[in-house]
Amino acid sequence: MTPPALHDARFWLLLASGLCLAVALLVPTIGLRRPSFNIIAVIDITGSMNTRDQAIGGKPASRLDFVKQTLRQALAMLPCQSHVAVALFTERRSFLLSEPVEICENFAAIDGTLARLDWRMAWEGDSYIASGLSHALTLADSLDADLLFLTDGQEAPPPPENWEERFEPGSGRSKGLIAGVGGYVPSPIPKFDPTGREVGFYNVDDVPHETRVGGPPKDAESREGWHPRNAPYGAAARQGNEHLSSVREDHLKVLGSKTGLAYAHLESAEGLAEALMTAAVPRPVRVLRDISALPAALALALLIAAYLPGPPALAARLRSLASLTSRKGIKT
Repeated sequence: MTPPALHDARFWLLLASGLCLAVALLVPTIGLRRPSFNIIAVIDITGSMNTRDQAIGGKPASRLDFVKQTLRQALAMLPCQSHVAVALFTERRSFLLSEPVEICENFAAIDGTLARLDWRMAWEGDSYIASGLSHALTLADSLDADLLFLTDGQEAPPPPENWEERFEPGSGRSKGLIAGVGGYVPSPIPKFDPTGREVGFYNVDDVPHETRVGGPPKDAESREGWHPRNAPYGAAARQGNEHLSSVREDHLKVLGSKTGLAYAHLESAEGLAEALMTAAVPRPVRVLRDISALPAALALALLIAAYLPGPPALAARLRSLASLTSRKGIKT
């Protein structure tokens, strides 16, 4: 004979509720595989990065300040279990400030490092972007990381005409992104005295407009005072617009093609995060996800349903309540 309880819907609801509660207590987490990234972010802190052609909160800002704010926001969009290291670039080398650390647990430390970056940390005034990128790739390879290289691409002094022939791109094992920083319209570069006080802007006579290293340029013979031995570059110094700065996008795209890195112009944190996660190599990791809230909520819902009156009982209670109200009205 079938026990009467087996025909009672409340019995099954309570049983299901108990099973859901047991799942919530016994299986609180499950293992999932999700992508993560291992990134070394190298930030250009050379003089041209002080150019104020960016905006933060509607106010003019230097390229370096814009990079610091945008990079913080972009890194916050990376999935947990990703690892990030911060480095800075000046002259021809990249200097590592921290080993790669897990981003979610150590975000405050990463954010603090970015906030304290300053152009005064530069140990040389030159800016050999191609050499710095090659060194950054070597650094990324040593850390088994992908590279994010943030720079305006302005070399100081300018690269020679045959720079591509001498460029050593590195091993090519690391992937990643070159992020071009700065506006497309040439802007003046702030000038500082030895104490760090701004004293104006660089003018045309303050910077070299040509690098006289290696073989002479193709138009050397047509220059004034040219001599094949004594003046292979001509007698007069070249004049250009190297005292003004804009993002050297063509130069950076060539560097990207030679190193296997993608290129994107830095405009927003969302765009940077998307471009970086597209260019870098995802590294699947196993993470534990807490799922106890789902079966616990279901157990509570089933428990409530077990003690709610069914449609027939609810209808009878409503008729009884209406009849009681009617009798009270007659007595009144």
